[in-house]
Amino acid sequence: MKNAFLKIVFLCAVVLINFSMLFALEVNRDEITSTRAETVIFENYTGPHSVIESVQAIKNIGRKLGNSLSNPAVSARIGSGGRYYVIHAVDSNVKEKFDADIFVLEPSASVDHIANLRRIISSYLSSAYNYSESDADTLSVFITVYNAVYRGKIDFFKSKYKDVVTKELTPEKAGLALSYTQWPGMTQIVIPLSDPVSGGLSTVDTSAISDSNVVSSMREESDKGIDVRKNMVEIKEKEAAVAEEKAQAAQKQAVEGQKQLKADQEKLAEQKKEAEKAQKKAEAAPDNKNLRKEAQAAEQKVAQTERKIEEQKQKIEENVQKAETEQKKADTKNSEAVTERETIAKDQQQLINAMAANENVPSAYALRLYNEAKRLSVLVKVNKKTGEIINESPVTVIRNRAIYPAGENFTAIAGENTGNGIVKLVLLDKEKMEITAESQETVAEDSVLVEHNNELYCVLSERNKFYVARYNKELKLLAKSSTAVKSGTPITVDEKTLYVTDESGKIALLSASDLKPVK
Repeated sequence: MKNAFLKIVFLCAVVLINFSMLFALEVNRDEITSTRAETVIFENYTGPHSVIESVQAIKNIGRKLGNSLSNPAVSARIGSGGRYYVIHAVDSNVKEKFDADIFVLEPSASVDHIANLRRIISSYLSSAYNYSESDADTLSVFITVYNAVYRGKIDFFKSKYKDVVTKELTPEKAGLALSYTQWPGMTQIVIPLSDPVSGGLSTVDTSAISDSNVVSSMREESDKGIDVRKNMVEIKEKEAAVAEEKAQAAQKQAVEGQKQLKADQEKLAEQKKEAEKAQKKAEAAPDNKNLRKEAQAAEQKVAQTERKIEEQKQKIEENVQKAETEQKKADTKNSEAVTERETIAKDQQQLINAMAANENVPSAYALRLYNEAKRLSVLVKVNKKTGEIINESPVTVIRNRAIYPAGENFTAIAGENTGNGIVKLVLLDKEKMEITAESQETVAEDSVLVEHNNELYCVLSERNKFYVARYNKELKLLAKSSTAVKSGTPITVDEKTLYVTDESGKIALLSASDLKPVK
């Protein structure tokens, strides 16, 4: 599913770009059915990073936590002292409401993209509860959306979860914020658990984390979340098949138990007759010790068989109850799967119709103002006749409202100097509008970007000093000035000369080719 971003408040100004300058537990499903649907669009950091962690390194965070869960039946705090930890909150003495895993992000947590947060959760589920990677990936998507829907709703959590869970939650942290800037130190992702021992396919209750509210939110995505929703349907169908098998097995055991019960009851009737005869003989010869012993032995056999019959009745009742429970679960999963498949089919047709409608529509690329305060923009593809957005870049940190064509790509300055973020010169492809390359050097946050003779000029940041740089459209550094400049200097260029503001505030003249001072 395509990652999305916070769109709750923004200025919908679109700067049209001309061709010369383009600016072993069960997560229960029923606990989220009582709240109205809310649109969940995550804001991620999508610019360059100062340190890039591999996907494997990110997954290892969750894998290590999951491997530390040694006994799912007992509450535990896993991973204390790190950037991430899990509170495994279970109470077998309380039968109502849900247990939970609470995934906590410490203030030092550096995750800034929902995709990476989901990777951590997915690998945790795989290692802790033996989920396949694909199923865990699917669950992690729904879990994050579920927690965003219920962010801060402490009364909801109290109504659905056991005290052992809710005592760990705080209103300002419970759930998942939409913006990555609010994740570190402010996140308690709640994974509802209804079976803290069994584990396996139904450890995470798919009905709870994929109710109509969650699905409605996913349908707001540009691709309507179709792929991940299909994956969830497949999980439910597998759950239904497993539950059906368990129901049939329990029913078979109940039938066999009934047969054994009948045989034992017939046996008991015979034993009672024998015991009665033995008792009469013993009473007729009170001095005969052997007869008394035989009578006592006969009574013991009767008592033993009676106990066996009571145990057998209890087992039969348990199997009947289990068969009913598992069959109900199978029916529920199948019903949900059928309903969701019908909805997915309708959504797919809508996407096909929309794609067909946009296929031959004249389009243009534009910048939409994404964050007015920070002057950050996002690249969009729009219908030239209506201005309707056809597609939108996931990169929401394009700086200074400037972007230029570069073959099949666009060049821009993008990024933020926050957390693990950094500002660089980047290339974005025209199809997906994602970052495909970035400069080796760090760019000043308030640098302008100027194009001249098919080359680019911007301001680099090096050890609290700033210098003018010249790049080609492949982001190769061609020259750097020795003259230090103001970080936000304008760059005015004619055929051979650049005019910039040096660090003292004076105008400096630089050669357009090698950026050396013009004498």
